[in-house]
Amino acid sequence: MTVLFISDLHLQKERPDISAAFFNFMETVAPQAEALYILGDFFEYWIGDDYADPFIIEVRDALRQLADTGTPIYFMHGNRDFLLGENFCEVAGMQLLADPSVVEICGRKVLLMHGDSLCTRDTEYQAFRAQARNPAWQQAILSRSVEERLAMAKELRERSKTESAAKAEDIMDVTQSEVEKVMQEHDVNLLIHGHTHRPNVHSFTVDGTPMQRIVLGDWHERMWVLRFGRSDFELKDYPL
Repeated sequence: MTVLFISDLHLQKERPDISAAFFNFMETVAPQAEALYILGDFFEYWIGDDYADPFIIEVRDALRQLADTGTPIYFMHGNRDFLLGENFCEVAGMQLLADPSVVEICGRKVLLMHGDSLCTRDTEYQAFRAQARNPAWQQAILSRSVEERLAMAKELRERSKTESAAKAEDIMDVTQSEVEKVMQEHDVNLLIHGHTHRPNVHSFTVDGTPMQRIVLGDWHERMWVLRFGRSDFELKDYPL
């Protein structure tokens, strides 16, 4: 048996190809796993658990169906779906994970993160992240009408595209010194995260200790899945 990791699907009804790939994955691949971890940006945006259109309900039901078969699903917030709450998780059969979290997977101690907090050179984004994770700010947003929140989500998405296009590529990637610091703080030699859309396996050494950082890929043009077993792992992409 293996444990599966995915992130950065950015599910939205405007991308039926990604949605179809996800539903197929949940029906054919995920049931074979010991557990499924979703490390953020599962949805393109999330305006609150009180908003559920037919597309969200279909995704929720697919998650619930897998959970009901006995496969645990763990969800971690990303920078797009940080407002996703306990109510949705409960109905969908998911368990909410803090970012970061240290878990034991196949007998190995692993640090899980979405990955956005590692991009410390992007100071503008880090300022927004601190604001967006503030419970008071979140409550103020959730108190607005659905229409206002939808408009705000659209505005934030457009702003993100514009700002990202103007930033240097290295600014939007992780800072190696931050990676090493966080891994040492949590006493791990393996980190798994998403966010950067730069799937890869990085090996390095810190104070003589071999370490690895596995970066999950997004599902924009391909679908990326990390299969993690007791003796090995495989980060692989598939056509949508």
